[in-house]
Amino acid sequence: MATKTVPTLADIEAARVRIAALARPTPVYSSETLSRLAGRRVFLKAENLQRTGSFKIRGAVNKIASLSQAERAAGVVTASAGNHGQAVALAARETGVTATVFMPQDAPMAKVDATRSYGAEIVLVGDSYDEAQASAGKRVEDGATFVHAFEDEVVIAGQGTLGLELAEQLADEVETVVVPIGGGGLASGIALALRELRPEIKLVGVQAESCAPFTGGEPIGFTIADGIAVKKPGEMTRGILEARLDEVVTVTDDQIAHAIVLLLERVKLVVEGAGAASVAAVLAGRVGGSGPVCSLLSGGNIDAMLLLEVARHGLTQAGRFLVIRTKLDDRPGALAKLLACVADERVNVHSVEHHREGMDLPVTGTEVELTLAMRDEEHCADLLGRLAELGYDVERLQ
Repeated sequence: MATKTVPTLADIEAARVRIAALARPTPVYSSETLSRLAGRRVFLKAENLQRTGSFKIRGAVNKIASLSQAERAAGVVTASAGNHGQAVALAARETGVTATVFMPQDAPMAKVDATRSYGAEIVLVGDSYDEAQASAGKRVEDGATFVHAFEDEVVIAGQGTLGLELAEQLADEVETVVVPIGGGGLASGIALALRELRPEIKLVGVQAESCAPFTGGEPIGFTIADGIAVKKPGEMTRGILEARLDEVVTVTDDQIAHAIVLLLERVKLVVEGAGAASVAAVLAGRVGGSGPVCSLLSGGNIDAMLLLEVARHGLTQAGRFLVIRTKLDDRPGALAKLLACVADERVNVHSVEHHREGMDLPVTGTEVELTLAMRDEEHCADLLGRLAELGYDVERLQ
């Protein structure tokens, strides 16, 4: 392919052959739970089960396999929020090429450690993908080949192999495919393939609300969807997507967190924020239509600490955790009486905190804060109502 030319279907089909030894086809699942919640049939393209945990291996393998012997000898360098770096590291190792990966200083440790385990040199620099990319450019001056995460026609062709799989796997009834967008390489590759093979399918891109350049928005802060937090998409990818996507929508971090928890608990899939954005868009009603929809789960490399925080937040939002505060007489049996009332409602107590100092309380009073495990929001309402009936002045903490 000539430099900076849009890949053709033939290029994508050639990439499929080239990457077959390292990148595997991933399954499409249906979800009864998500379908019920969305009010339409929902399918999931589980690319989170791909080698290195994301779609990125497709483009990385295609790029490195296309290098000349001289280019391979000089090594490769890239910038990555994590997933692309892992993919380049593995592809380089399997072909005997040295790789250096520049990553943001706050990149998830799961992604940093995995990239290092594949044999790449890691350089942590800057606060974002864009800063890491600027630093990586200096290493190219020493002769290494820069493997761009999205603004490269060979990489886009590799990502487009996902589109070939979708064209074969999705039933004729599927109305819409929803794809996360960061720099646009994945969505571009899929759009190029599906527009040729399944032109009737509606293509919707989704970005995090706090970093949505494809909708004209300015970056406004942190997002848990770090894999799509790209402030400056490529010119080539923007051109491809503007001509082929039907729509680009945004989702909030709360909506993404809700999707991550549902996917984990009900679908039994571990999905990172960027990968869950497509499901978040469907559940939030941001994707038009009523027919069957397929959400692409682009990756599953979520940091364990972030997953814990997201799970706690998501469970709290769903009414699965309840924190209440009330005042008691500071005398034997008062707390036991309160806890007995809680137990009668089939509630499990996670923690109990007493507050005495620094509070506006009677001399013989104490404040108690309970963290409780609940079934759902209705269960929360039942407990609060019962405690009120028993005379407790209860404050729910949000």
